[in-house]
Amino acid sequence: MQSMGENCPFEFNFDEKTFKVGDTVSYRVTGGLAGFPFVGTLLEVHQDHVIISADPNDPASRMRGTRESRPAVEESEVG
Repeated sequence: MQSMGENCPFEFNFDEKTFKVGDTVSYRVTGGLAGFPFVGTLLEVHQDHVIISADPNDPASRMRGTRESRPAVEESEVG
């Protein structure tokens, strides 16, 4: 568990206007996982959505998310 004095090990991009491939983002999942924060890497950036990977070393880990400061991913996309 992280103590109060430690820094977060991730550097997030929360500015959807500057998203680029390789950025680390905090994303949300709808449904039963709503409210929990998740960390992912942007694989693709499009005008109206992004493709996020929870594990950039796993080619099957691809989820479509909204293009906003904390992208939203449909629970059905999470595998």
